[in-house]
Amino acid sequence: MNPKQLQQMLAQAQKAQASMMKSQQEIQARIFTSSVGGGKVTVEATGAGDVVKIKIAKEVVDPEDVEMLEDLVLTAVNQAIQAGRSVAEAEMKKVTSGLGLGGLGF
Repeated sequence: MNPKQLQQMLAQAQKAQASMMKSQQEIQARIFTSSVGGGKVTVEATGAGDVVKIKIAKEVVDPEDVEMLEDLVLTAVNQAIQAGRSVAEAEMKKVTSGLGLGGLGF
């Protein structure tokens, strides 16, 4: 590899790194929503995985069946967080696809 090729490769890597950082920041700021139980439990989470809001419909609150409510909340939280992770993964693949680094785990 000659010096010019190396310089071009480094410039491309720096551009990709800047693009990845920008994408990560944008995704972390986005809100991902999951709704389960026919809309009875809704969770909003950031792309960083922070849960910012949980809404529970009154009719799903049953003191005799707390486990069902716990399951609904847990499912909604996990789905909202996974949605953010999936978008982040897809964005990182787009950014790194042009680098020819596919074999390096990108």
